[in-house]
Parts: sequence; structure tokens; C-alpha cells
Amino acid sequence: MKWKTEGVQKLWDRYKYAVFVVLIGAGLLLWPSGKTQTLEPERTEETRDIQTEMESILGAISGVGQVRVMLTLDTDGERQLAQDTELTYSGDTLAPSDYSRQSETVLVDAGSRDEVVVTQLLYPTYRGALVVCQGGDQAQVKLAVTEAVSALTGLSADRITVAKWQ
Repeated sequence: MKWKTEGVQKLWDRYKYAVFVVLIGAGLLLWPSGKTQTLEPERTEETRDIQTEMESILGAISGVGQVRVMLTLDTDGERQLAQDTELTYSGDTLAPSDYSRQSETVLVDAGSRDEVVVTQLLYPTYRGALVVCQGGDQAQVKLAVTEAVSALTGLSADRITVAKWQ
């Protein structure tokens, strides 16, 4: 029995550093990063409104009938706000020794409240669209719906699926 413990001891002495490296690596892989990753951005009220409006517009196309639309977001829209930035530095102007930057969002007096100034508005980008409608089995309806959804969302035809309502 003693020869087994000696063999284990020899193996341990020989591979202990490799075991430590493997354990540390496994621990780092399992360590939480602090960030939660979501595969799809959160659906906003604006996206639901766009889907509802698209449903009413698509329903007006000849042959479509009842319709439901689902859009999957790639990125949410974004508003870039005007910033009042102040840069201060000390030392030589050609090679400052220290500098700091302060930024404040620009507000405009709008009567009873202040409003932010939007300099750029980026609309949401979509990953794909699914349209289920009563006329989804007819080629001319599929084409019309695909073209309409493409025009409204900027999606290419291969990212739009039109299916027949059951």
C-alpha cells in the first residue's frame, strides 16, 4: 500500500504546477465578468409602436388580410445630444503637463421646462422581420409585403419572411 502513496506523491511532485495552472484557468473562466450580456436588445415602446403601425399599413395592401409583424432589433436607436465642452490645461501650450475636460449637456428653455438639444438622431437597425398574413401564400402578396417592409426598415429581402396566417 505504501508504494501507491509514493507513486501518487511522485505524480503530484511532477505535475503540481500544471494542476495549479489548470485550476486557475478554470476559475478565471467561471469568474463572473460583472457585465450581463443580452443576445437581443430590449424591446422598446417605440419598436412596438412601429410594429403596430406597420401592421395597419401592411393590412391595407390588397390581398394581405389580417397581419402580424415581428421585428428583431440589431441596435436600438440613439440620440446624440449637444455638449458644451470646456478643455483646460496647464503648462506649455505646445506640450501641456496636465489637462482636464468638462462636458455638460446643452439645455434650451422651452417655456415651463428645459429640453435637451439633439444633434443627431440614429434610427434603430433591424436584424430581421417576420410577417404573418392571410394572403401569405400568394406570390404577389409576398412580393408586395417584402418590398414594403424593406422600404420601411432598410432590411434586404433575404432578411424578411412572409408566411401564411393559419
